[in-house]
Amino acid sequence: MSEKDRLLRVRRRERRDFKRHESHKKKKLDAKWRRPRGLHNKMRKHIRDKGRYVKSGFGSPRWVRGLHASGLKEVLVTSHKINLEAFDPADCAIRIASGIGKRKRLLIEDRANKLGLKVLNPLKIEKQE
Repeated sequence: MSEKDRLLRVRRRERRDFKRHESHKKKKLDAKWRRPRGLHNKMRKHIRDKGRYVKSGFGSPRWVRGLHASGLKEVLVTSHKINLEAFDPADCAIRIASGIGKRKRLLIEDRANKLGLKVLNPLKIEKQE
């Protein structure tokens, strides 16, 4: 197993779930992390039972930060005019922007498949029976 694979596994294992304080109690509060600022807030005071607090040390390893879970660098393709030959299939995977329509998306996917590039969000075509 390579060092990159080991670090990707470490990143997957150490992924923490930081939730907003008391978001499970109040419907109007989203679970997305917000720093607690209340004077008597137990989470702000780092009381252990009140949930995990975001701090340094919980980040992913530097060498795999920003990589896709497959270990490839993610490249956003925003136009069908982009030169896909410039990307190395061993290092890069492409994600097609959401604003691209079906016809041009199919063009990009076809070119990427011919070059051996991985498409992270391919179009799902339903088969007619």
